[in-house]
Amino acid sequence: MPLDVCQLPLVGGHPALDLVNTLERGGTSPHDFLSDSSALLRWSVRVGVLNDAAAEQVDRAWRDEPAAAHAGLAAVRDIRDGLFLVLLAAITADGASAGDPVAAGAALVALHQRWSGAAARARLVLDPPRVRLAYGTVPAMLVPDRIAEAALDVMLTADLTRVRRCPVPEGGCGWLFLDQSRSGSRRWCRMADCGNAVKARRLTERRRAARASHS
Repeated sequence: MPLDVCQLPLVGGHPALDLVNTLERGGTSPHDFLSDSSALLRWSVRVGVLNDAAAEQVDRAWRDEPAAAHAGLAAVRDIRDGLFLVLLAAITADGASAGDPVAAGAALVALHQRWSGAAARARLVLDPPRVRLAYGTVPAMLVPDRIAEAALDVMLTADLTRVRRCPVPEGGCGWLFLDQSRSGSRRWCRMADCGNAVKARRLTERRRAARASHS
């Protein structure tokens, strides 16, 4: 049975990468942890996109206008899919991109459009000693607007050479994460999960092979 979205490990190192990881892309039937607007709202609070007060505003707006809830969920899923394509293209292995640069280029255009809409709804706020752009002034669009902000932030400020994908060919889950280790050699989303699971499986295979050779 799949985990609830609030049980999903946060391994990305940035909310935007944790968003990408809310969709399991392996296998023939990918599981979407953002199954509905309620799951999206709970996940947004968990990763800090919303505080409790903002979540209550969004919940009221979405209950009053269900179409806005569906539109918000669809917008977040679009951002998630586009960001995945961009980040996958940023990952390099042996000097080659792991993704499709053409698809990534189209995704960047779509992400820019999403961010432009969010910026149009934002406002300048005096937050001494600085002025900042506050996203999410329209409750019904607060979640997708702040997700668009997070996507822009990770693309512009993160070191994309440190983006890794938990290695699917070696038995990993395929989640994306920022490698923040000093050596830059982190391979698994979490050693306690995928890393140990793969090691245990390999040990079992070696033992079976050894028994077969002795017999």
